[in-house]
Amino acid sequence: MTYEELLTETALSNEQVVVMTAENRALVRNLPGVLGKRFIDTGITEQTMIGASAGLALRGRIPVVHALAAFLTMRAFEFVRTDLGIANLPAKLSGFIPGFLSDANGPTHQAIEDISIMRGIPNVTVFAPADEDDLVKMLPEIWKSPNPAYTRINTRKTTHVHEPFELGKAEVISSGSDVTILTYGLMFEQALIAVEVLKNEGLSVGLVNMRSLKPVDEAIILQVAASSNLIVTLEDHFLTGGLYTIVAEVLLQYQTSAKVMPIALKERWFRPALLPDVLQNEGFSGKQIAERILGYQTGYSQPSILTPEFSE
Repeated sequence: MTYEELLTETALSNEQVVVMTAENRALVRNLPGVLGKRFIDTGITEQTMIGASAGLALRGRIPVVHALAAFLTMRAFEFVRTDLGIANLPAKLSGFIPGFLSDANGPTHQAIEDISIMRGIPNVTVFAPADEDDLVKMLPEIWKSPNPAYTRINTRKTTHVHEPFELGKAEVISSGSDVTILTYGLMFEQALIAVEVLKNEGLSVGLVNMRSLKPVDEAIILQVAASSNLIVTLEDHFLTGGLYTIVAEVLLQYQTSAKVMPIALKERWFRPALLPDVLQNEGFSGKQIAERILGYQTGYSQPSILTPEFSE
């Protein structure tokens, strides 16, 4: 099932669902004819769209709103905070092309701080599916929740079949005593590759899909901290405010410690290119991730992984 098919099925079975977009119909291009007046395109006005969604939510509707992730979270931030967060209204925000998925776009269109700013708003929940299978398994629970929610939309198809979703719970793919990779969204694909490379090097490797970032699965973070020699946080997001920060907050809250290696973007945007080239240029391909972890394990960095311009 695709995102559009799921949304169509959900909207047809529940007349309270209203689909909105700020002139970004890539995910919902077939819905206007199906939903009629329950499909609203506000034009390139993300702030207006969020304000209107709050009004609809106050009247018992469930707005599912769409825009490019960068504009949905940054241009409309005050409206999400004030109209949805403070009032705790159940509008559901679908952010298109987040993180490296905006591959050929420059910094203005790169949503690589979206997790940080959305999770900072009280009442707003945050989710990041690993692929389309994960997405369609997660969204029914997210849409049923009474809270406002931001989801990094990821419609990439992979061969991985995910477990059923529960709010606030991570998906444990494998357990490992040497290294455990915690990741979410697009980087899950590359993490799968990295795990195989590391296993071939004789390491015991775990992998956790941190699909729910707020609420986050504190128990799995603490479990991994106690059972694995190294935690790797892997994300197509700024180092500040994302998964690395979340893990640090949980460890500090419970007065425990762990060796944590972050793989994220540090104080810079990524160079626009096609997605495979972005991953390679930034050192985020599965093979490069594995090499970086092996270098960390042996106590030295491998300069061949990243050019000086893209070093951490």
